[in-house]
Amino acid sequence: MYEEFRVTDRWTGEELHCTWKANIVAIATRHADAVDIRFAVNGNRINIALPCTAWVEQKKRTGKVITDQLAAQVAGRYLKQLIEEGHDSQRELYTMSLEETLQHLDAVVDEARARGGMPPLPVGIEGTGASGAGPEY
Repeated sequence: MYEEFRVTDRWTGEELHCTWKANIVAIATRHADAVDIRFAVNGNRINIALPCTAWVEQKKRTGKVITDQLAAQVAGRYLKQLIEEGHDSQRELYTMSLEETLQHLDAVVDEARARGGMPPLPVGIEGTGASGAGPEY
């Protein structure tokens, strides 16, 4: 879904190749109460910051947790929307609000259910992804 995708920049018409790279707890890197989801966009680094409060709210709302895999999909969907709407694709950091995070999370979960599950993240030395079924969303 959104771990790797192509999107056309609204203003330049350039096709951008977006690839998920990492989930980073932002308290360690910039002393923020967030998780930074890192993407490479045509080779340039862009981080999407998801507020840590989203993990608490999701657990309260549904009894389920936000996994690394789900967080990457939420951030990727948000990044794709930003580029399609014409936001600056050259910024290094975008911060999602709690409301935005939960809205995109619900949309990603619906999309994953419709397609039969969440795709694995390309992790590991060879980038082959995880094997087996993940948790139910």
